[in-house]
Amino acid sequence: MSGRLIHWLGLAFLGLAQASGGLGGIWSLDRVASEFPKELGFSIDTSAATEPGQQPAQPGGGRRRGGGNARVAGAPFVRRESYEDAQRLRLITDEVRTPPTRLVIVDNLTAVTITNELGQSRTFHPSGREESVDVEGIPVPVTTVRDGERLVVTYHVEQGRDIRYSYSSTGGEPARLTVQTQFLENGDGDKVTRVYDAGTTVAAAPGADSAGGPAVPADGSGAGLDQRPGAEFKGLKDVGLLVEDLGSEALACGLKRESLEDALTKKLTAGGLNVRRNSDEDTYVYINIVTETTPPGSCTTRFDAFLYTHAPAKLSYREQPVLVQVSLMHRGGLGTSGVASHAAAVTRGLESYVDLFLTQIHDANK
Repeated sequence: MSGRLIHWLGLAFLGLAQASGGLGGIWSLDRVASEFPKELGFSIDTSAATEPGQQPAQPGGGRRRGGGNARVAGAPFVRRESYEDAQRLRLITDEVRTPPTRLVIVDNLTAVTITNELGQSRTFHPSGREESVDVEGIPVPVTTVRDGERLVVTYHVEQGRDIRYSYSSTGGEPARLTVQTQFLENGDGDKVTRVYDAGTTVAAAPGADSAGGPAVPADGSGAGLDQRPGAEFKGLKDVGLLVEDLGSEALACGLKRESLEDALTKKLTAGGLNVRRNSDEDTYVYINIVTETTPPGSCTTRFDAFLYTHAPAKLSYREQPVLVQVSLMHRGGLGTSGVASHAAAVTRGLESYVDLFLTQIHDANK
């Protein structure tokens, strides 16, 4: 979701957010006031092992530092980690390292909904009870409480490993949202603070005189905009499909561009859409795949599916509206399997993401 769409979403939520107070509002990341340490994460468990048939922890989920899971002579610590555990660790860690640039928060006391610039939303209930949230298809248990004016959300990543977010807002001009995040392992761990300013730094209103796009009045009232959930998908009937060229390691693992195009075209067509293959014009599904071979005889692939479109936008540094690329939806995952079954597993993953896209489109067009 682009700045244009987050602006529309913000307009839809702003009245409720301001009425309820608390953390509600539209917030933009202040990079100058925020911390971006070079190293951030859990310690790497050098003695980690897996049960037969399970996948090892993915690289990038942790970093080396003292303490934590260091070996003890005669009694090595062994953390057995399933594939889903590794996925959960990687996804939540990556989110901390690369924070969202914009947040729309609706805080109605009993539930807090946080939406990032990609349109991905999570709702937390500050009851102190454990609940599950979806992170790119992986369920993650979380516990949310209020500590005075702060909202504390704890992601239970693995046994003995939590990632805790603390949200607090301050008044003044401009109002600010402070998000402190800490990796908790044996009661301690890396900590980072990010600061968000009130309002959106992106001039996201499309121009009235460009490509027929809807205009946002200068007063920000949002008149003339369809602010209903899923409005950006209404009327969508034609999509392009572009599968990025595959690398040599992907080919060695059995992945074929033509086979992926065939499978996804069939899925999109069965979903009622007209498909233009090898096209990135107007609205299109973009597939990107990066594969690494990991001996003996296994492959690891990062696969992403995007639904892109193009729309006119008025940028803060341009006098005239320009045509920009807009990300309407995105899903991505990581899979490890043997060479013989790898292509089928990646294809199934991408098909599941396309199914999610189709569900959103169908719901918007009911």
